[in-house]
This record gives sequence, C-alpha cells and structure tokens, in this order.
Amino acid sequence: MLQIRNLDSLAGSDFTWLKAKHHFALHGYDNAAHEPLGSLVVLNDDEVAPGTGFPMHGHRDMEIVTYVREGLLEHTDTTGGRGQIAAGNVQAFSAGSGIRHSETNPGSGPLKLFQIWLRPRRLGIAPRWSTKPFPKAERANRWVVLASGLPGDKDAIAIEADARVLGATLTRGQSIGYEIGASRYGYLVVARGAVSVNGLRLDARDGIAAKDVSKIVVAAIDDAEVVLVDAA
Repeated sequence: MLQIRNLDSLAGSDFTWLKAKHHFALHGYDNAAHEPLGSLVVLNDDEVAPGTGFPMHGHRDMEIVTYVREGLLEHTDTTGGRGQIAAGNVQAFSAGSGIRHSETNPGSGPLKLFQIWLRPRRLGIAPRWSTKPFPKAERANRWVVLASGLPGDKDAIAIEADARVLGATLTRGQSIGYEIGASRYGYLVVARGAVSVNGLRLDARDGIAAKDVSKIVVAAIDDAEVVLVDAA
C-alpha cells in the first residue's frame, strides 16, 4: 500500500512565529488516516520565523531527528550540547531519561525543517545529542544514511531506534530505488522539487507512506531533494 499525504491534506497550526504541518496525526483535529508507521510517530514540517523559536522544554524516551531544509537552527540542551545546524545537515538526540533543550532561528530569514520522532528500543537511557554535516554533493542520485539505529550504518548519527533516516538529491530524469524489508515501513517526504514514487507524483512538502511494499523507486520530475524514513 502506498498512501499519498499531500501538503493540502495535512493538519497543522499557525502561531505567527511557527507554521507547522503534521504528516502524522498528533491531535484530535488531525487527519485520522495519517496513522503512525511502526516506531515512526511524528514527522512535522515546521517554519520558524527569524529571531524566534522553541524555548527550553523537555522530552523523555523519544528519538528525535531534525533535518534542516533552509536557514540555520541553533540548539542548546541540558547535556551540554550546543551547536548550529545549517541547511542540508542533521541533528539527532536521544531524550532517554530526560532532556531539556531549546531550538531557535538566529538568522534573518525563515528556518524550515523536518522534525522526525521515533519510539526508542529502550527506555530510560542516558540522553545524548549529536549533529553532523552531510554535503548535498555526496547525496547526488544516491541514498546516504543520515541517522540510524541499524547495524552497519557506521557513518550515520547513531539513534536508539529500529529505524534509519536517509537523504538524497536527485537530478531531473534520474531515479533511485530502495528495498523496504519485510514487516517494515517507509515514509518519504519531498524537501524540494517534484518526484514520482512508483509512478505517483509528489510535489515539494508532500509525503507518501509505504506499507507492505517491497521496493520504492523515486524518479526526479524536477531537480529534487528527498528524505526517507525506514522504520520497524
């Protein structure tokens, strides 16, 4: 089954400083058909106004991966983690036994990001935070694993979830495939451009859920940038 979740079908909120769209149902007013996929429970498309952001707040027992699409994200947390994450790069943290953090936009333009929440394998672990650059040129027409809790993904940011987050940039006319394992789920979201997934068109900020699908083929209709979550 492939289920398109296009931008117009997503619920969300507009707080002036924050414009958010929810690819997965978070509240009673969200689209009930947009159910979680295994350990993948949240994928939010957020836009944060300049000079604003999320003040210090807490999380527990969740793996949170942030993919910056545009602008600059400034992160501070109670483990001592501190950094700025530029467009195309990734941060991830294990909330574990408890972490407090803030995320703000220090730039003069909008900050646009995807935030991905995954249920952890283990509860109560020591919290940790990490970030890493992933040059877009290295993702040209191929998948690069950005964050992962699966064996063998040694170059990715480590997370404590049975999942991996991948990214690719595609040149118009090029295509790449991805094998989804048995009893696993896939969710692809388009950061930029337009693609087809197994023949179904997706435009920028659209998503598509894959369940009981052994393989997806992503073909670039325009130059495009995509993010894929593979989760059990």
